[in-house]
Amino acid sequence: MDLHDAQAWLTNLTNELSVQFSKVPGSAILLRYVKSSYQDDPIRSAVELFLFLFAVRYLLAPSYKPQSNSFVKLSDEVPTQSATHNLPSLTIRQEIDELVDDWTPEPLVAPQTALEEAENEKRPVIVGPTGPKSKLANGRTVTNLASYNFYNLVANETLKEKAIQVLRTYGVGPCSPPGFYGTQDVHIKTEADIAAHLGAAACIVYAQAFSTISSVIPAFSKRGDVIVADKAVNFAIRKGIQISRSSVWWYEHNDLKDMERVLEKVVKEQARKPLTRRFIVTEGLSENVGDIIDLPKIIELKLRFKFRLIVDESWSYGVLGRTGAGITEQQNIDARDVDMIIGSLAGPLCAGGGFCAGSEEIVEHQRIAAAAYTFSAALPAMLATTASEVINMLQTTPDMLLPLRDNVKTMWTQLDPRSEWVRCTSSIDSPIMILILKSDIVSGRKLTIGDQEQIMQDVVDEALANGVMITRLKSMPRGQHASAKEIGWELQPALKVCLTSGLTKKEIERAGVVIRHAITKIMKSRR
Repeated sequence: MDLHDAQAWLTNLTNELSVQFSKVPGSAILLRYVKSSYQDDPIRSAVELFLFLFAVRYLLAPSYKPQSNSFVKLSDEVPTQSATHNLPSLTIRQEIDELVDDWTPEPLVAPQTALEEAENEKRPVIVGPTGPKSKLANGRTVTNLASYNFYNLVANETLKEKAIQVLRTYGVGPCSPPGFYGTQDVHIKTEADIAAHLGAAACIVYAQAFSTISSVIPAFSKRGDVIVADKAVNFAIRKGIQISRSSVWWYEHNDLKDMERVLEKVVKEQARKPLTRRFIVTEGLSENVGDIIDLPKIIELKLRFKFRLIVDESWSYGVLGRTGAGITEQQNIDARDVDMIIGSLAGPLCAGGGFCAGSEEIVEHQRIAAAAYTFSAALPAMLATTASEVINMLQTTPDMLLPLRDNVKTMWTQLDPRSEWVRCTSSIDSPIMILILKSDIVSGRKLTIGDQEQIMQDVVDEALANGVMITRLKSMPRGQHASAKEIGWELQPALKVCLTSGLTKKEIERAGVVIRHAITKIMKSRR
């Protein structure tokens, strides 16, 4: 066959295929679409052809075959198929069953220690509201210094009546994320109230206090970004940092000189790399230590080194400042100088949920990028209204903060200067007193972390036996088989005494004496 005959044959074949294709229903429409598409946009036709071929290739591809090295190798002593007909499958199954029986999965959480088991057995159970005087399941009534009922709002009848009224109007909860139909008018009002109280441009309210900071951080800081954080930040912040997968630099707790050193080092190293987002993360009032930051100095450092500042005010909002607006009000700082202020509505305000205040852009970004806001049901209207009512009380009657502060000073006089065993690491402005053993006691008796935890638990039990309920500062959960480097900063075991304005000065003094005597009794018994 010469070239002319080949061309003739190919032409006839093409014509025959065209005739047969034209007999297919819809072929004319498809042919017209391809022609017009090619004339209008030939690039799109090429892309569509590629996608079509890829789909055909995907459908005709063989099933997925896992890598050969992903299987557990069985012993070489297993007979082959040629040795016998039924024995190989039975032997292999037996060997697999033995491997499965021998495998022990790693536990999700660490097993309870002896101290934790003993603590759970003795854990007091409160019957009824957690007021300043709480009734236990065993029938005893004790002085409750283990709850965050700072202003005795649990006994406020006005708040109770308002909450019941909202409950009857709105129901228990919206049962929907805020971005769907979970947002109600009370949520918008609460956000406006918080923003006005702080002096911020905008605010967003979350349904859970713990999830607020742990969602805000990964909403802005991603892999490759830089976070400079205080070593003693609370567990919620640590989870947020972990979720963000950012590069983390730690500085010594509340040590601004070390913070400046770390910032300088970060800036120097990042100068040779592509520009990334950089954040400073700290707490206004430390949950684990109880001291307060120097916010003006930190703002000065963040401006000098061009970092964004995230301040967690979970324990300072509602406590510090003339009207309880937090660290910014106490230290006379414009809230707009802090990029993000995170706070809790579940602690001092006795409501629920959390918030993040900042610029309009920061707030709106979280409505679509913060996991705890996007994928969680909105805050119940009852709790949102309670938060707004308490904020209004703080602004209109700031004198309600004074009895609490007086009780804190009274307790200080009973514990910190009078006890030869413990000292208070908290600020005098904090209603939560953190009491740790003095360093000379720890070093002189060579007390380990476990020894100190046992001492603190014994003090808690002794104080409860004498009618005063306190608690101890719990360490953050550790990972399984975590190394010392992975654990990082470790808090010193401590007693946690939560003050309230619901007790008189004499009742506070009496409780302070009980706690001091309990500490003395336990420490002397260990000699």
